[in-house]
Amino acid sequence: MAYVARLKSEYKERIVGALVKEYSYNNVMQVPKLKKIVVSRGIGAAVADKKLIEHAVEELSNITGQRAVATVSKKDVAAFKLRKGMPIGAKVTLRGERMYEFLDRLVTSALPRVRDFQGIKATGFDGRGNYSLGVTEQIIFPEINIDKINRINGMDITFVTSAETDKEAKSLLTELGLPFKKK
Repeated sequence: MAYVARLKSEYKERIVGALVKEYSYNNVMQVPKLKKIVVSRGIGAAVADKKLIEHAVEELSNITGQRAVATVSKKDVAAFKLRKGMPIGAKVTLRGERMYEFLDRLVTSALPRVRDFQGIKATGFDGRGNYSLGVTEQIIFPEINIDKINRINGMDITFVTSAETDKEAKSLLTELGLPFKKK
């Protein structure tokens, strides 16, 4: 028997039924699902130091369990001494089992390590059922060795869902375990 992530089996067994009851869908195929998670990091100081991109790619790869890629600038910006095609950030797109594993680790071990954590803000929805979350320090992830980091950087985590509305997406993400702040 092949390995199935804990959150993926929980989605199939419990969350689909709960969302069908809540929104009275006619078909279980109408239930929104998590399509992908994109973890990205912009490194503005990489214009001067190319090693920062390598460190960012390595850290994102350690955090997500999947090889990160360097992102390049799309145009020239003279004020920032930036040329088109220069590496300026790093990103990883997670799908399938790795996506559910990353979400499980984010909810159970990384977010509780944030200082004075009260929950995540519910204002990160884009109107199309996608949610973006900013993390200010990469050291909240247990995969990062604090002795080996050269500087504290944040990252953006985007959850792309198949939900039609933000309300449906918030219900899905809440059922998956994201701890939204109470009003």
